[in-house]
Amino acid sequence: MEQDRNLDIILKCENVSKKFQTKHRTKEVIGNINLEVRKNEFVVLFGPGQCGKTTMLNILSGLEKTTTGKVFLNDREVVEPGPDRGVVFQSISLYPWLTVMGNVEYGPKVRGINKKVRKEKAEYYIELVGLKGFENSYPNQISGGMKQRVGIARAYCNEPDVLFMDEPFSALDAQTRYLMQEEIMRIWEKEKRTVIFVTNNIEEALYLADRIILFTNCPTQIKKEYVIDLPRPRDYTSDDFLKLREEITENMAHTL
Repeated sequence: MEQDRNLDIILKCENVSKKFQTKHRTKEVIGNINLEVRKNEFVVLFGPGQCGKTTMLNILSGLEKTTTGKVFLNDREVVEPGPDRGVVFQSISLYPWLTVMGNVEYGPKVRGINKKVRKEKAEYYIELVGLKGFENSYPNQISGGMKQRVGIARAYCNEPDVLFMDEPFSALDAQTRYLMQEEIMRIWEKEKRTVIFVTNNIEEALYLADRIILFTNCPTQIKKEYVIDLPRPRDYTSDDFLKLREEITENMAHTL
């Protein structure tokens, strides 16, 4: 049975650490971390502020190099960014001179995908994120929540094996944030793509995750992994949800 489970592993890191050299000292951000992620799993990286979650996500996605250790995606070592990985950043980073359609089809266009094929793909993902009818709008003509939907559609349009999301909803107001959490779940359940998601919000982590990786303070290490088997859609006020929220919050507080 364990052998069968291992066949589902799509991403793993082995003995990964990261140090940054400044003028006066060396700062260790990531301690010795080993992690495995399975195909179609929704994994949330969670922990204290400034503990290294984003650095870890950047390492896993190939945007940042390790100091020691290695990362593997589909048994190939990750050494640089690639089209098999999509990233949605905290800051909304759309091309302001391109329309919604232009932004979403940008990746396939750069990769030389046929115009008709990439347009059909872009149309599918624009509709999937609820933006049908806004194809010809520019970023300055749509709201913050809609811009993040464009970013998600753009990442999905490249059809990556793993989608990395770095606190994508943190700049949104509370109501829009809740709506976007529901949207990302709807999209994930339809597409079933592997997602690694960074957040500082415990309710968001519990609402989204199959598994929560709780990090310690810097140099960050994995303190505990929580398998979240609550039924979906999840109820923020259920006894099981609140119990887990209290347990994880208390465990994180002991790392401060």
